[in-house]
Amino acid sequence: TFDYCVEEKLECGIELKGTEVKSIRLGKASIKEAWVAVEDGELIIHNMHISPYEMGSYFNQDPIRNRRLLAHKREIRKLAATVKQDGMTLIPLRVYLANNGLIKVELGVCKGKKNYDKRQTLKAKDAKREVERSQAY
Repeated sequence: TFDYCVEEKLECGIELKGTEVKSIRLGKASIKEAWVAVEDGELIIHNMHISPYEMGSYFNQDPIRNRRLLAHKREIRKLAATVKQDGMTLIPLRVYLANNGLIKVELGVCKGKKNYDKRQTLKAKDAKREVERSQAY
């Protein structure tokens, strides 16, 4: 959240192949460079890296392929309208295993920060650290 400010959050499902699910359960997924776009009325996640499953052999998929996110049509339309505003983007915040065993992606509707906003974030973080240090003694 250093480079952007999260305005709104949304939980989505993700369309995966069998070996990708096993890799994510082993914690071998990265959303560091990932971003989401609305294409033809669907949410598509780009640049999400899921390492190939070691026991998967020829069943393994391309690690960086585009994957479809699952959400209600109404939510997708709302997100598409929001993203059309200046500076708004959809960024995956985390990938997690839900209580029912399904893999979910938490999306954030984000606005990029300017340099002075980043400096303010760093100042606030330093101040918080100083307060915690003084309370520890």
